[in-house]
Amino acid sequence: MPQGFLKRAGRILNSGQSRALLLTGNVYDLFGSGNSDGYVPLLDYLIAKWNLPEYLVVIYELNGRVRFLNKSDEDAAEHTWLRHKVGLDGNEIDIQRMLKPGETDARLDAAREVYSDSIRKTLGNPSLALEFLRQLCVAARAEFDGERNLQRKLLILVESADLLIPDTAISSLSEGDRRRISILHDWLSDPGYLNGEDSVVLLVESRSLLHHRIARLPQVLEVEVPAPDQVQREEFVRWFKQHEPDGQELKHWGTEAEFAKLTAGLSVHALMQLLKGARHEKREITQDEIIGKVEEFIQSQLGEETVEFKKPSHRLDDLVGFRGLKTFLRDELIPRFQLEGSQSLSGAAVGGPVGGGKTFVFEAVAAETDMVVLVLKSIRSKWFGETDVIFERLRRVLNTLSKVLIFIDEADTQLGGVGEGAHDTERRLTGKIQAMMSDPTLRGRVFWLLVTARIHLLSPDLRRPGRVGDLIIPVLDPEEGDREEFVRWMVKPVWDGELSMPQLADLQVATFDYSAAAFASIRSELTAKRTMKGASLEFVEILSLIRDHLSPAIRETRRFQTLQALLNCTRRSLLPNPDVTDDERMRWQQELDELGRRGVS
Repeated sequence: MPQGFLKRAGRILNSGQSRALLLTGNVYDLFGSGNSDGYVPLLDYLIAKWNLPEYLVVIYELNGRVRFLNKSDEDAAEHTWLRHKVGLDGNEIDIQRMLKPGETDARLDAAREVYSDSIRKTLGNPSLALEFLRQLCVAARAEFDGERNLQRKLLILVESADLLIPDTAISSLSEGDRRRISILHDWLSDPGYLNGEDSVVLLVESRSLLHHRIARLPQVLEVEVPAPDQVQREEFVRWFKQHEPDGQELKHWGTEAEFAKLTAGLSVHALMQLLKGARHEKREITQDEIIGKVEEFIQSQLGEETVEFKKPSHRLDDLVGFRGLKTFLRDELIPRFQLEGSQSLSGAAVGGPVGGGKTFVFEAVAAETDMVVLVLKSIRSKWFGETDVIFERLRRVLNTLSKVLIFIDEADTQLGGVGEGAHDTERRLTGKIQAMMSDPTLRGRVFWLLVTARIHLLSPDLRRPGRVGDLIIPVLDPEEGDREEFVRWMVKPVWDGELSMPQLADLQVATFDYSAAAFASIRSELTAKRTMKGASLEFVEILSLIRDHLSPAIRETRRFQTLQALLNCTRRSLLPNPDVTDDERMRWQQELDELGRRGVS
């Protein structure tokens, strides 16, 4: 099956839109050559597909010298070089040999020696290699008697371009790095080259890895090499089976189509590893093994410090309290996540005070969806330019997965702003994530859950409708029936039987301002007391322990966060009083402003 990126690249080169093309993305994978070579690296795949009569393909790899596909092409390149340097074609050389026999041969020998020496020295000398390729383009487009020197078009393929011209601060660049940037900049900005017929294709995982003086040139266009889709993975599995050694049969979970669908996120390289391992051990590939391989591969690509696969063990039925919220989540949120296309939600934001149980509640939501849950821990990197690369890898992964829930805890610190005070990297990152949230091609496949106690610190662009602003959910401290449920749950491990109404009332008074986290903390301490005592606790002991506890001095901060969650909530039905009036909302805002004036945030 022809690769779509190859057609896009071909259209750009054939139309003359650009003479400098970046192939980015999945450039380290394997691709079906369509011949006996089977699956080959991208460079070999391009050579096989672009080895056409009108092109003279030139290859440069960092660990080798400039090379050609065959002796005929090498001779053609040498002839082009000599003709340009000497200034004579074949007939003129014969005439000059008769007129000036010794002098003409000496000029030819000198030019030929320079050419051969240049080719040899391109091994281990990338600066010379780039300059040689630039000079070859100049020689190819030189005119003799009104005709182009080289009748065929040069197509130059350069692998690992980011290692040749890395995007590093100027002060950190070596002299060789600076020289290569200068050579490539002059080459790709030369009007003669831009208006000619020769092209250079640079292979690099991400445009942001190239030095910005080259990457930002408007004449340098980019074509992304995507990760393999389901059809391509299924084709590879079928090819792999057809090329198994005699007597060996690969067994795997499901049909080929089902197997290929479940391997979403894997490269062909990773898929080959999975198949080869199972074939060698003569065992069937199970569903759990596939899921494990996908998780391992994605985590290896993005980094353990960037993402984590979450498998929450608790569900909504395990939650204490939150009765109204659980009803909404079951009846509204989860069904919307399960819809396809424009009917689905792109995501939701969750606000509320610290200790309110936001993360725990929405981990249960994640478990209910039965989707892949990807926890985004930190997409920023300390390495220069690496943040953009990580993001691009993340985007490629998300494009291949059929259904994925992106869970971002402490979202206000993970996702910065796009205003003047934000760092350039932070602005780019936040802007790209915002674009993904509203990307119609991802709608119904990628869902975002942003959890934060500081909902107001999320960028307004994130909180707008069409992104997580479609649904902003407050998770508040338990009240009334929910508080009673929390109180009973708190003492259950240490109190045998039912609480009397007076006992329940005493406990509710003692815990009147408790958060979900505070109830959980007391429950843990009560359980420890019972273990140490070796018997159930008396009611007076329970009450005494609770009264001994003092809340930390964060009441005003929690109130500030609660008010922000209430004011940013996008559903009346999720508020403590769905019939809240504009006057009440105004009083919330006034209280919030007063807290802000006192330095509470």
